[in-house]
Amino acid sequence: MHYNIVRYIQGMILKIEAVLLLLPAFVGCIYREKAAWSFFIVAAITAALGFLLTIRKPKKFVFYAREGIVSVSFAWILISIFGAIPFVINGDIPNYTDALFETISGFTTTGASILADVEVLSHASLFWRSFTHWVGGMGVIVFMLAIVPMTGGYNAQLMRAESPGPSFGKLVPKLRESAKILYLIYFAMTVITIAALLIAGMPLFDSLCMAFGAAGTGGFGIHNDSIGGYTILQQAILTIAMLAFGVNFNAYYFLLGKDKKQAFKMEEVRWYFLIVAAAIAIITFNIRSTFESLYLAFHHAAFQVATIITTTGYSTVDFDRWPELSRGILVLLMFIGACAGSTGGGIKVSRIVILFKTVKQQVVEYLHPNAVTCVKFDGRTSEKETVHGVSVYLATYLFLFVISVFILTLDPRWDLVTDFTAAAATFNNIGPGLAGVGPTCNYGGLTVLSKYTLMYDMLAGRLELYPMLMLFLPRVWKRN
Repeated sequence: MHYNIVRYIQGMILKIEAVLLLLPAFVGCIYREKAAWSFFIVAAITAALGFLLTIRKPKKFVFYAREGIVSVSFAWILISIFGAIPFVINGDIPNYTDALFETISGFTTTGASILADVEVLSHASLFWRSFTHWVGGMGVIVFMLAIVPMTGGYNAQLMRAESPGPSFGKLVPKLRESAKILYLIYFAMTVITIAALLIAGMPLFDSLCMAFGAAGTGGFGIHNDSIGGYTILQQAILTIAMLAFGVNFNAYYFLLGKDKKQAFKMEEVRWYFLIVAAAIAIITFNIRSTFESLYLAFHHAAFQVATIITTTGYSTVDFDRWPELSRGILVLLMFIGACAGSTGGGIKVSRIVILFKTVKQQVVEYLHPNAVTCVKFDGRTSEKETVHGVSVYLATYLFLFVISVFILTLDPRWDLVTDFTAAAATFNNIGPGLAGVGPTCNYGGLTVLSKYTLMYDMLAGRLELYPMLMLFLPRVWKRN
């Protein structure tokens, strides 16, 4: 382990966070809130610490998987630790454990909240909660790679540890250019969402916060009814935005480039929209008697399917009151998640497709032992490493999920539905679950042990399990 490299990267991350903290500080100044000072103070602290950690640049900026994994894991933990401090200083969330839960939920784009009344928060804090979604949506390391020149040619170790999906690939040969392209697409889509909401009559502050949540597929609302108080048109715009940000960003790169046909050949994207369409149709039919018209049933079904499969977590209605079939479908969508290479969480559609194709392959080989079969994805034969990686990922996922549910059941105040969906909602970076953590409830009543368990789940889910899991391996920490 090259500790100097890890130290230097953490310093760079803290300096970036210091700049980001100035935005909610300026928002607080606009609204003449005392809370603005808390963000200025923490920005100064993080900047100072960041400069201290980067005074001495490593002699050799060459690092491998261990340094990449530890750097990424520490970066997400560190920005959350310091990002939570303003909430405590300004009194919006006086308990640090709760403030840390809220901040990790923000950066990991989970949207699970411990707050019963978000409307009492200052505009600065509300903006910071939503802005953490936007920062965490594409990834803090990807953001750093896009703006900070780093030499050595080993930046792929950082991006691989943070990128969602069963495999990692670059859009262009130079990794920094790939990071820039991703963020340019991300930024442009966010601006389009904000503009559409403004045209639809949503106030500027609300448009910014809601667009940040939709872009990062986070889900922190600035009103107690989440999205319920907005117009049908504004909700529809957010539905489209959430589904758009749940698409693999490679598809947008292909659409903007010369090889437009390649975007329509992406099998994962086709399955993603097929799952969305099927879920909307079934739920609309199932809840049609709950609403005044079939259109309203379709509207709310589409919104909830979009917000759950993209792991955003907004809500227009209390879907916990819907029929069992509809709730069951939404729980399944929690696990499926969005596309790899998107801002969404969950297992990812690509892994689900590869898993089903692997099962089909095994059944065929069982019936015809001499048959030569292979798993194809996107028209190409999947490498054995990819197929094996999906199987190991799902086994690890199930193992950590079961442990999390078990820890949550130690608190006798909650039923199994609450414990199960709380783990599912945080592990898949969704936010609301069912029962005690449903769309009209919050996570504030959980024990400290349960909260820290779910914080780990949020980080593990966002970082694809392994970076957070490998922190517990002694061999990772051996000095080179």
